[in-house]
Amino acid sequence: MQIGEITNALENWAPLSLQEDYDNSGLLVGSPNTICTGVLCSLDCTEAVIDEAIEKGCNLIVSHHPIIFKGLKQFDENSYVARTVLKAIQHNIALYAIHTNLDNLIEGVNKTLADRLHLENRRILMPKPGIKDQQGKEIGSGLIGELPLVTDASEFLEWIKEKLNLTVIKHTAFTGNQLKTIALCGGSGSFLIEAAKTHKADCYITSDLKYHDYFEADGRLILMDIGHWESEQWVSELIIAHLTAKFPTFAVLQSLVCTQPITYFK
Repeated sequence: MQIGEITNALENWAPLSLQEDYDNSGLLVGSPNTICTGVLCSLDCTEAVIDEAIEKGCNLIVSHHPIIFKGLKQFDENSYVARTVLKAIQHNIALYAIHTNLDNLIEGVNKTLADRLHLENRRILMPKPGIKDQQGKEIGSGLIGELPLVTDASEFLEWIKEKLNLTVIKHTAFTGNQLKTIALCGGSGSFLIEAAKTHKADCYITSDLKYHDYFEADGRLILMDIGHWESEQWVSELIIAHLTAKFPTFAVLQSLVCTQPITYFK
């Protein structure tokens, strides 16, 4: 099987045309005509993930985050990006990223969080006008849905901490209201705070919020920052599930490298 057959399956699922203008999804290193010896899936592509692919005999790495995001002006040992890309090239390993095009699907990145929170009546939080996926579903940023039962805020935080395997949750003050409608966005989602308020979400779960973002809650909802890696930690499993359904007899492996760059002192 050629690498292009695998990337075509990914792009039929999450077309590159759905990625944001600033993004760099797609085949970043390698040729689609190369015979694939195995696929390794990871949230991030790092040197350690390259080493793992070499050890496992995989010559295609599919990651959510693109290792090449900003322009590379030189390849030297002072940049972890350049070192990672050079190692991939030296060992004939192709690198593919499926990023905001997967974010924008209702069955994409945000599904991995919504499933664990048992959200019902799911819809896109900020749809792109006039754009649908191949099944006719809305395309866009974030997701909103309802919990099966109304819950107390403190109990909800305890439940989220357990369900999402969290060490810490940063959040705004409780509003005093019971929680039912939950908005969420895996990865950086401060740009959706207003949308969450417009849709009358009781809580908005995302990551990478800055200090002044928290003031935007304005007592109308609870803002939660659960961490970037934490909010996307199951994306590689989603990719694996899709590829194994398409190619049930082919080697599609889960990376065992934890690419979380942040350590919490407890």
